[in-house]
Amino acid sequence: MTRLIVGPFNRVEGDLEVRLEVVDGRVQSAHVNATMYRGFEQILLNKPTLDALVYVPRICGICSVSQSVASARALADAMGVTPPPNGLLVTNLMHATENMADHLTHFYLFFMPDFARTDYVQQHWHATVQHRFCAMQGQHARLAVAARQRWFTLLGTLGGKWPHTQSITPAGSSRAIDAGEQIRLMARIRELRAFLEQTLFGTQLEHIADIDSEAALHAWHATAAPDNGDFRLFLTLAWQLGLDRMGPGPGLYMANGSYPMPDGQLTFARGVWDATRAEVQLLDPGLIGEDATHAWLSDAGGLRHPSAGLTLPDIEKPDAYTWNKAPRLSGRVLETGALARQLVDGHPLVRDVAMRCGGTVYSRVLARLLELALVVPAMEQWVKALRPNAPYFEAYTLPDDAHGVGLTEAARGSLGHWVAIRKGKIANYQIIAPTSWNFSPRDAQAIPGALESALVGAPVLPGEQTPVAVQHIVRSFDPCMVCTVH
Repeated sequence: MTRLIVGPFNRVEGDLEVRLEVVDGRVQSAHVNATMYRGFEQILLNKPTLDALVYVPRICGICSVSQSVASARALADAMGVTPPPNGLLVTNLMHATENMADHLTHFYLFFMPDFARTDYVQQHWHATVQHRFCAMQGQHARLAVAARQRWFTLLGTLGGKWPHTQSITPAGSSRAIDAGEQIRLMARIRELRAFLEQTLFGTQLEHIADIDSEAALHAWHATAAPDNGDFRLFLTLAWQLGLDRMGPGPGLYMANGSYPMPDGQLTFARGVWDATRAEVQLLDPGLIGEDATHAWLSDAGGLRHPSAGLTLPDIEKPDAYTWNKAPRLSGRVLETGALARQLVDGHPLVRDVAMRCGGTVYSRVLARLLELALVVPAMEQWVKALRPNAPYFEAYTLPDDAHGVGLTEAARGSLGHWVAIRKGKIANYQIIAPTSWNFSPRDAQAIPGALESALVGAPVLPGEQTPVAVQHIVRSFDPCMVCTVH
């Protein structure tokens, strides 16, 4: 048996280390280590209630709007307030702007550059991948960075700035949009649409969104050259390299639901997809628990619901190996992310793919790209639905004592905030981020987390110190370690 420590990973937000045990050229077991502690949950204690809206966006520079949304919803729940239609729509637009930028960044800057490595120099597509995606030099990567920069000007109009946008409140948005700004917002959205249709997909977004099976996906792929558009190129190499067999998921997938509409419906549904039953089940947040057995954090009281969560460092624990707790749903390991969202929401292509190969490197990336084709057109409709003369927020009263829960979906998956207010101050604040779920350590029963299990069986070639298969699997989950250790 060979022991191998992989990390720190580049192109990852925060610090990540993976300890592998390799037998006969395959990973036999993996331990995932979030190597730093930040302590936002302790920083928030005893602060005035609304200070949470200032602190929590600074957990992360990539998904700060998602943190703002979750915090605002937790406070809104505690206050019993509901934003007006304009407030919901503007919050959705800000949130989706960040999430779609994250999908674009993941594909062009985090995931695809690994296929430009010399490991694949013999592949017929290698020169094309290198030309398009080579880190810091690829032609399409540079185009994506430029498109991303222009895309983020949406948040300047909607919220004043990014990251750490401060206009999201429990009762809506403090930034009203006038008719002229509506026109400029639509122009920016259609500019990204043009990039996606010309460079990423090579066809209209609606054509991608309407693909309803893997057979239809293969048929669409065959209508043009295998490198016509970056999505088609991804499919070409994914099917050839067997990415649909790499990094299997746990079979349980959770989504908190995202982009609530004025009529009370969610754009993407809330629930749990159980692959063993091939059905959606209701998500009961009361069944969530955090296990700190293998974290450098106190595990007093055992498994705790986040509403009664405890975050106290304990660096002397003999069996600990990470700063990440192990979240569980009814004691079970689950996966979250775009794949989970589309399984729960019922997109026919994603369900068809998952029924064949489950959660894999291929299906995770496919679901993220599909969301670009689904959400950008939805954003166009949200802009059209804004009513400039209608209110963007409601008046509210801060309670002296209350509890609140805020659930949402960041690009990487389910995000939850739980707040307890006592005498107008924050008495407890607990956060479970997407990477907390996906990169969790073993629990009290020694059951490994989603990534730890997904790495088992990954090939390690002779002489590899940073195995390329391990890189693909880790990046398919797209870790954000600063959110994990918040």
